[in-house]
Amino acid sequence: MSANTMIDNIVRDLKVSSEKFGPTAITKISYERDPFMVLISCLLSLRTKDNVTAAASERLFSLAKTPEGMLGLSNSDVQDAIYPVGFYRRKSVQIREISKSLIEMYDSKVPDEINELLKLKGVGRKTANIVVTHGFGKPGIAVDTHVHRISNRLGLVVAKTPDKTEFELRRVLPVAYWQDFNDLLVVHGQNVCTPVSPRCSECLISAYCEKVGVTRQR
Repeated sequence: MSANTMIDNIVRDLKVSSEKFGPTAITKISYERDPFMVLISCLLSLRTKDNVTAAASERLFSLAKTPEGMLGLSNSDVQDAIYPVGFYRRKSVQIREISKSLIEMYDSKVPDEINELLKLKGVGRKTANIVVTHGFGKPGIAVDTHVHRISNRLGLVVAKTPDKTEFELRRVLPVAYWQDFNDLLVVHGQNVCTPVSPRCSECLISAYCEKVGVTRQR
């Protein structure tokens, strides 16, 4: 089986599997097609469980959905809305700082280029890629802990850091799959391909997986 055929099969089967579990919080928010909401939700999601991110995003966006609106809130208003997301105090400051930067540097519009997004304080490559893909529908590969772990576990890449995994995936993964790859692997990582003792007996892509680093499975 060629590498491209294997990747085709992996993506096909992950799409089938993901239907059972439903979309991630970021994916749901992306239905609004609002890059600012995608950006803020992505910041909230860092070190935070999906259900907490979804609830916090809903509370915050009920108060403000624009950079100007966010600056109109006090820091305590933002904190109260996003609690208990991880590092909520620091994130409340970041949200207001990013809102200020967007107003001053980009005429209140979220940039659609990764290099410009990286200029915003607190925005890393994962967040920038998610904004580009979910906010603007442009190609990008967002690599979080799930994408990093599973891509290496499958044997698609050999990389020690998420950033290196991103650039390796850009090399081996057809562009047509870039936009969906993060969502598919996040859902898979949350529900099947867990960090410890993955559920290989339930995994639709187990036959294609080299199980790199897996010492125990269910």
